[in-house]
Amino acid sequence: MIARRGDRIPPFIVMEVLEKALQMGREGHDVVHMEVGEPDFDTPRCVKEAAYRAMLAGDTHYTHSLGLHELREAISDHYAEKYHVEVDPGRIIVTSGSSPAMLLLFAALLDPGDEVILSDPCYACYPNIVEFVDGRPVEVPVFEEDAFQYRPRDIERRLGACTRAIIINSPSNPTGNLLEPEVMEEIAGLAERGLHVVSDEIYHGLVYERVEHSILEFTDRAFVINGFSKLYAMTGWRLGYLIAPEEFVRPIQKMQQNLFISANAFVQRAGISALNEAGEEVAAMVRTYDERRRYLLPRLREIGFGVAVEPHGAFYILANARRFTDDSYSFAMELLEKARVAVTPGIDFGNGGEGYIRFSYANHLDNLAEGMRRLEEYLARRS
Repeated sequence: MIARRGDRIPPFIVMEVLEKALQMGREGHDVVHMEVGEPDFDTPRCVKEAAYRAMLAGDTHYTHSLGLHELREAISDHYAEKYHVEVDPGRIIVTSGSSPAMLLLFAALLDPGDEVILSDPCYACYPNIVEFVDGRPVEVPVFEEDAFQYRPRDIERRLGACTRAIIINSPSNPTGNLLEPEVMEEIAGLAERGLHVVSDEIYHGLVYERVEHSILEFTDRAFVINGFSKLYAMTGWRLGYLIAPEEFVRPIQKMQQNLFISANAFVQRAGISALNEAGEEVAAMVRTYDERRRYLLPRLREIGFGVAVEPHGAFYILANARRFTDDSYSFAMELLEKARVAVTPGIDFGNGGEGYIRFSYANHLDNLAEGMRRLEEYLARRS
């Protein structure tokens, strides 16, 4: 008999869309990919060279379970320089991607039945990971007219005796929006009641015309999840990290020792190079993403999708598709099959995402233009 946790976990719909799109590609169909949140850029050359040098030097063995001290110092220096906050390297746990960091964090924080506040819509894996460790996700609706930001008073109404944490994600997946600093400050104030804020900062650095803030600027009662996949185009390298309150480090370290041992040694060396040497290439990527964002927003509106508040981060636009459908999953599959454009249905991100479609602009501008042309033609015929 299959264990309950394995049987009950829902699929990650965007991956199912991607896998179907890839199968169509193998069958000879030309599909424009706007579904997956993966940078289309190559990893910066200095990062690859650092990994190569480390492998040649024999840096292919276990590291300390918390990660290389040099990498943790570099992360600490990064937070000091960018956010003007002091993070002891001893509070940093290096992981094989940000998803293991989430798993370790919630396994350390939650007992069965403990609750975590999250927005609806939100990143699809948050509630799944919380439930995997027998926690209970508690959704707080967020709204398009508010740029999908929390209303702190709505969070306060959902707090209870079992609430242990509030998840924030700014810039956000799936919306691309940033939390205003005053909203973050109010949420940090709620944490002073004995809760913790879990801040997913994986899209930091991918910000246009605005400035992002770390939760550590507002409270120490926080966990920070971050990594190298998005900003440094290192998705396949699987390198992330968790900044945890001091009392949680040892429990998380013990779980890391048992479940993962350590992140790959030479990949950690590459992470040091990313933080210290890749700035120029990263800046060029960010400029390119912004160019794509500024192209895609008016084109989506011309076609008939709604975007009430323009996003200023990550590489996503969560567009209102209610003019076309009230079933985002079926609509996304229809666009894939009929228009040969792969997009993500909003229902993947919770009931609050129904009626929306997430468009990723982590693709070349020429491909985005072709995708818009196909959608415009197909939807004109369809209507």
